[in-house]
Amino acid sequence: MYGRVLVPLENSAADRTVLAHVRELARIHDSSLVFIHVADGWAARHIHTLVLRESEEMQRDRDYIEEICRSFVASGFQAEAVLAAGDPAAEIAAAAAREECDLIAMSTHGHRFFGDLIHGSVATTVRHLTTVPVLMVRAS
Repeated sequence: MYGRVLVPLENSAADRTVLAHVRELARIHDSSLVFIHVADGWAARHIHTLVLRESEEMQRDRDYIEEICRSFVASGFQAEAVLAAGDPAAEIAAAAAREECDLIAMSTHGHRFFGDLIHGSVATTVRHLTTVPVLMVRAS
């Protein structure tokens, strides 16, 4: 049912919660995993239009997501890592389609009240941009 799962990570402690869920889900469904981090700093948002090199922050993000991927592969999972740049919600939705995923599994932070009212949340925006089912796991 879930042959290919996109797992957006934010390089924070919140990732641990979704990774624990994804590990079991992928084991049960024999799913391949696509870990994605969307760098959204200034350099990341302008990397293509200004032909910039990866910033130090982007390189740390790449190292992080590749290490997560290696640890899953070492545990017997089929996994790959993708570093994207730009608007997180748009990049996650685009990656789900491009990578032919049948589930997006991501962590959420719960409500941040006024921040969510004004800006929305990445999880909410992804939910509106994709037709792929979205599993939202509340970060502990």
